[in-house]
Amino acid sequence: MAARVSNRIITTSKSMASSSSWCSVLALVFLSLILLSSSVESSSLVGESIKGNQLLDRACDEVYIVGEGETLHMISDKCGDPFIVEQNPHINDPDDVFPGLVIKITPFKSRKLLS
Repeated sequence: MAARVSNRIITTSKSMASSSSWCSVLALVFLSLILLSSSVESSSLVGESIKGNQLLDRACDEVYIVGEGETLHMISDKCGDPFIVEQNPHINDPDDVFPGLVIKITPFKSRKLLS
């Protein structure tokens, strides 16, 4: 009788171990798929340039990254900040603006009210 109980405990332990190992494998596969899909999504955005009408749809945050084809005049009109050059001492020449340049935007409040 004790041998039977012992065999049942061993059999139950083996089936539980087998079930838990399968659950662990499934969880690992699931997490791997999630990580893989997120890395594919983020890598598809790298190197993507913004062109054409997409420039007009970009938000004017306090920190602004210049897109391809943008000028300070365009950014100033769109964001309502006529003092971009004065507020960004790293811009030596207003004509020397390039994609990827980081600038500070401070919208001019009275100009926003007029629009």
